[in-house]
Amino acid sequence: MSYEIIGKLVAKFDIVQRTETFKTREFVIEKSEDIGGRVITNYVKFQCVQDKTAMPDRFNLGDEVKVQFNIKGTKWMKEGRENYITNLDAWRMETMKMDQTNNGADSVNYTDMPPATDNIDDLPF
Repeated sequence: MSYEIIGKLVAKFDIVQRTETFKTREFVIEKSEDIGGRVITNYVKFQCVQDKTAMPDRFNLGDEVKVQFNIKGTKWMKEGRENYITNLDAWRMETMKMDQTNNGADSVNYTDMPPATDNIDDLPF
């Protein structure tokens, strides 16, 4: 199952080579919500693994981004105790650019989507 969240990119960390064949990278987004007149701000840390570790490089701190991710949990034994860890594994990021168009209404532009083509004669039938 996959999830998504929109927020402001506030931190990007270096790539960490965990083993000879496994690398990770973390980044953080800030998500604020107005709940009954009170603003609640959360900071959500994600990890990217392997070929996805370069993904945050396309974005600047302060950018509004949409992150698509999976939740993964691990259990392990250490010194006779069970331990658990939960990771938010990001697999896609998009820039959300808000601009005032359409008589003041907000519109969303996804900058990593391919451009629309005007050629409608390329159908295979």
